[in-house]
Amino acid sequence: MREAMGQFASGVTVVTTATGEQDDLDAHGMTANAFTSVSLRPALVLISVSNAATTHRRIAESGRYGISVLSADQKSLSEHFAGGAQRPDLVRFVWRDRLPLVADSLVQLTCTVRQSHLAGDHTVYIGAVDGLWNASGSPLVRYGKKMYILDISCQDGPSAPSRAEDALNGGQMGRPTYAR
Repeated sequence: MREAMGQFASGVTVVTTATGEQDDLDAHGMTANAFTSVSLRPALVLISVSNAATTHRRIAESGRYGISVLSADQKSLSEHFAGGAQRPDLVRFVWRDRLPLVADSLVQLTCTVRQSHLAGDHTVYIGAVDGLWNASGSPLVRYGKKMYILDISCQDGPSAPSRAEDALNGGQMGRPTYAR
């Protein structure tokens, strides 16, 4: 299942939360690619977190989480929060709405948990977006077991038929016809 789902390219996020007393908050985070928009009105997003993850327990305790969409130059941060090479010297947070967010990330969201659903070995958290901050740049993308940087964009408008379409259409240009 993991290998098959790895064939779906996705952005890379760091999910964060904070626990502790008002003046003494501790930041916790993990890399995640199970993140998506649920609704625009009201603004809702979801994350899926392993029930075995420390971050899962911390989100359940605090009722809040942050999302930082990583930029192309933040691969080492992705590895740090995924439990790889620990490089605390690389981690720089900005605090918004009393939640830690990865500094210089492309998008930062602060969320309050509205619903949580046990789903196998994970919990799906649906959060109401309390705050949203955007920056420009290229995203870090995960595909298979590797990280990539998007550097090619598709052009607008129709593209020329592919050779496969030509073959399906008897070698003639235009839209292919398919047997029913």
